[in-house]
Amino acid sequence: MLTGVFFNRILKTNPGPIIGAKFANFPDVLENVLKLPNVKLIENEPVQEELMLRFHTKEMIDSLKTRPYGKNAFYSVGACILASKMVYSGELKNALIFNSASGHHAGPSYAWGGTYINCVAPAVYTLRTTTKARRFSLLDTDCHHGDGDREMFKDDPELLHVCFCNSEYEDHTQTKVCIRTGWNLTDRDYLNLIRLEFIPRVKKFRPEMIFHFLGHDTCQGDYGDIGLTPDFFIELVRELKRCAEEACYGRYLIITGGGSRRDVAEYIFPRIVEILATQ
Repeated sequence: MLTGVFFNRILKTNPGPIIGAKFANFPDVLENVLKLPNVKLIENEPVQEELMLRFHTKEMIDSLKTRPYGKNAFYSVGACILASKMVYSGELKNALIFNSASGHHAGPSYAWGGTYINCVAPAVYTLRTTTKARRFSLLDTDCHHGDGDREMFKDDPELLHVCFCNSEYEDHTQTKVCIRTGWNLTDRDYLNLIRLEFIPRVKKFRPEMIFHFLGHDTCQGDYGDIGLTPDFFIELVRELKRCAEEACYGRYLIITGGGSRRDVAEYIFPRIVEILATQ
């Protein structure tokens, strides 16, 4: 089966807020992995404004359209929706979505931190209204708490949201969870947290798909540095791909999150594609 790589060239020419121009050399740096027979590079159309108005105020959408990175966000959400549909249908086994200006800090009426509209909420809505899919898991391993995602799904017991951040929380449904990472971890420490706190939960929950908001801002030398090396992110994906095979037939979607180090992005993402494409 195919691994989908969703990259829109507007991300190459239009640097996003916070993350900067880390995708300037993409998709060129993926040249070797894109030659693999089971890897497919996909460009998509932007999400329709009408759909986004189900999740955000008109003022938020109108404001975003005036910003230089607004198109990045609409194309990134469009990629998340299309990727989720293709993975659920079986057209793709899994996917990597290159994302800019959308993501986990965008709630219904507020947004900050470089993410100005939500990408997972419209993808989940689209699947629920067009397929039989109902249960989903959203893992957040960006440095900062995914407050927008939590707000979007706070009353949704059929979505397991596990956020690795700097707080500790679990609601009464056991589907909204924060795991405190602290600010000084080794790669092994973090992987052990994943094995202890996420993998058992997701296997018990049995979602039909795992969304993963993967920031590398936690890498050494980046703005959310907690001590992790670039190789950590590769091993994390390897671990979660195995988990997805057991929990949800391998349906695993990675959405790129925070992190501004271009060298880290260019190192980890070709290797992540290779892992996703390994049968």
